[in-house]
Amino acid sequence: MRRGEPDTAPNGRPDAPGGAATRPPSQADVAALAGVSSQTVSRVVSGRAKVEEATRRRVVDAMQILGYRANTAARALATGRFHTIGVLGFTFGAHGNARTLQAISEQAQDAGYSVTVMTVRRHTEGALREAVTALGDQAVDGIVLIDPQILDRPGLELPTGVPVVISDGNPDRRYPSVNNDQTAGARGAVDHLLGLGHRTVWHLAGPRDSYAAQQRAAAWHAALKAAGVPIPPIVYGDWSAQSGYEAGRAIATAGEATAVFAANDHMALGLMRALDDAGVSVPGDLSVVGFDDVAEAAFFKPPLTTVHYDFEQLGRECVSLLLRLIAEPSADARVAVAPTPLIVRGSTAPPPSRAGGSGRH
Repeated sequence: MRRGEPDTAPNGRPDAPGGAATRPPSQADVAALAGVSSQTVSRVVSGRAKVEEATRRRVVDAMQILGYRANTAARALATGRFHTIGVLGFTFGAHGNARTLQAISEQAQDAGYSVTVMTVRRHTEGALREAVTALGDQAVDGIVLIDPQILDRPGLELPTGVPVVISDGNPDRRYPSVNNDQTAGARGAVDHLLGLGHRTVWHLAGPRDSYAAQQRAAAWHAALKAAGVPIPPIVYGDWSAQSGYEAGRAIATAGEATAVFAANDHMALGLMRALDDAGVSVPGDLSVVGFDDVAEAAFFKPPLTTVHYDFEQLGRECVSLLLRLIAEPSADARVAVAPTPLIVRGSTAPPPSRAGGSGRH
């Protein structure tokens, strides 16, 4: 060891005589190793000021060599931010919510933020308030609420002093939201089936208290009304394939439908299985359209015609909007609505009378 060099442990941390570590590495240690000032290290850590890329890289390399970890409490005191966002939801097991959450996590990570996730365990306003309060105690800079259901209503005030963004929420409500075009997607599905010659279209809807389900059902109803065709009673499910299967058994027993628009692909899958069990051919006897375009939709038997819904873009836009509001609370909260095109596959065809089929057997 050359004279004047500090004793260091194998990880580069300054040691006391005898090799006993006395403290974790500091910003001063990082600055010395990187050959910059402590102020430059602070600017790199906080991300508040621009630093030349070569200099920033030297600082980051020095932090990694020394095992330096920023003092998040001190940084929060200095910047007023914790670089953490919270995500609330009633269930993260649903396909769309899981994909949205993953996109939120990845986008937040790219922006230098961590994510704290909390589940609202009861579908009540009181439970939502409790969860928001608990999440606020985790020191977050903002909150994304996924799948708000009917709790996203006028007058709802959450006990938080940080920005809140709703994923797939009602844009007319209290909090800014990011949405895909539910209405256009549902109308496209119905118009496709009517265009094939079906006299009307049945609807397998999602839960009554889901805003997304309400929008899709309203668009289905409006499309049938505009076309001047009979409007069948709505059949409700809960987004699951099991509920789709149960609905499919009822629809097959009724024997009236030649086309069904399901509010999501998993219910469509259960519906198609029930129809197959009942000897109803898809699409020979009955056409089915789903909503979401899950990765497996193209591999259903037959491949599912469905509305493409970009959950990943939804999550990314939620984070982008939230970070904009964190930086500037008065920022414009309007977000463009993403398109929802129809992906036509093998589960739709003209009705039996027009296709030359013999009907159900």
